[in-house]
Amino acid sequence: MPQPLNSAAAIPLPERMRPRDLSEYVGQQHLVGPGCILRNMIDSGNLSSFILWGPPGVGKTTLASIIARTLDREFYTLSAVSSGVKDVREVIDRAKNKSLFSSAAAPILFIDEIHRFNKAQQDALLGAVEAGTVVLVGATTENPSFEVISPLLSRCQVFVLKSLGADDLKLLLNRALTSDPILREQKTLLRESDALLRQSGGDARKLLNILEIVINATPPSGDGTIIIDNKAVNSCLEENMAVYDKDGEMHYDIISAFIKSVRGSDPNAAVYWMARMLAGGEDPLFIARRLCILAAEDIGLANPNALLLADSTFRIVHSIGMPEARIPLSECAVYLASSPKSNSAYLAIDGALAAVQEDKTAPVPLYLRNAPTSLMKELGYADGYRYAHDFAGNFVDQEFLPESLSGRVFYKPQKNAQEDRLKAYLFACWPKYYSE
Repeated sequence: MPQPLNSAAAIPLPERMRPRDLSEYVGQQHLVGPGCILRNMIDSGNLSSFILWGPPGVGKTTLASIIARTLDREFYTLSAVSSGVKDVREVIDRAKNKSLFSSAAAPILFIDEIHRFNKAQQDALLGAVEAGTVVLVGATTENPSFEVISPLLSRCQVFVLKSLGADDLKLLLNRALTSDPILREQKTLLRESDALLRQSGGDARKLLNILEIVINATPPSGDGTIIIDNKAVNSCLEENMAVYDKDGEMHYDIISAFIKSVRGSDPNAAVYWMARMLAGGEDPLFIARRLCILAAEDIGLANPNALLLADSTFRIVHSIGMPEARIPLSECAVYLASSPKSNSAYLAIDGALAAVQEDKTAPVPLYLRNAPTSLMKELGYADGYRYAHDFAGNFVDQEFLPESLSGRVFYKPQKNAQEDRLKAYLFACWPKYYSE
């Protein structure tokens, strides 16, 4: 018999299983385990503003609400997707007014997807955070160093949350099957969990959504048991992919397919996966940032204009927003996918970083150092340096690496028209390192 809409069955499984206190919270023990930094903050009640940075489904929103409940703090929540400066100021005004008539601790203002707040919205938070009118708890899937303005970031600690491990995910599965009031009444046998764990990608919400979809879609066996194994999970997801992906649950799978399509020079697949992301409500700036990374990492010196176009695309998308932003995004994706590819710059910096790890103290040769004082000149600083522009072709054969790294080649041109020209120039300068 169908459940009434106001019954527990109308609430998605991840919401039904949302923990209410730290004893039910799974994962992030490096933050909330005994003696760890966030746990100490909660236990002492001395709460300061912080940002939770991590992938989807690892407990950012849940943790914020648990902290508010544990400390008995008033809890305001805003979503950066739907809230503007007016909403921020209204919450701050409410907090100020209550503080005039109460000595209670400052309320918690939780902002989901804080990386989507623009500068004006973030500026509106500054005074209240600095004055302690509210304790800001932000949640973001993006690096806050790039997405949160410096004045606000300097007033917040940043806590990094990790994808859930296999043991955590198995615990969640077992808890859902044995504790959820609806699933507990069903006769379910979890025979295999590998496919569930793999498809979840360390995302608790995704894991529980898949579990619920599979249970609802799998016919019971002769004795009424719903058997969940790898085959049932994979088959169910293939048939229910549209439902499964409707709210962007495959965020990381889709962006991976998009990146690999551009890297693989397939503009048709690139715009398809981009369309999937846009239709699922993906932040267009997230896509634009990935295009900038692709332009530098996978196209690089084979076509330096790609990075210029990607940077322009990011700025344009930021200025005009959706739905018009889909057009410059498409233009950039098609251009990057259709461009010659090279990862030589990417390999060069990674090779140089590896060399730095081998020896972080290799001294700068004296002749490459500046000598702004007479003492430095007496010590030999800058002595022997030869100014390239004083020589034919504006080049002089001189060692620029530390002595211990002399002769190391980090940049290796790849075979494409642009880098063929670079290689010819480098061969003329450094024939001992670059062949024709």
